[in-house]
Amino acid sequence: MLAEMQRVQDVWPQLSPIVFVPHDEGQYQQLVKVLDQLIDQVGENEDHPLATLMEVLGVLIEKYEDEHVPELMDI
Repeated sequence: MLAEMQRVQDVWPQLSPIVFVPHDEGQYQQLVKVLDQLIDQVGENEDHPLATLMEVLGVLIEKYEDEHVPELMDI
């Protein structure tokens, strides 16, 4: 496990601009853009190497939306 954490530490500076918890509208929009690019590249291919990254970003975006975006009311 120590070796895995060292690898993560080594690559984290390159990943942290892409994988983060958004705290404001600008960061949220940045994640949405990255997710859109991933969707274009990965599509429906669950075996694509970036499929899990796409899923993680989707969860982070959904969390932000749940906390900050008001629900649309059915009229």
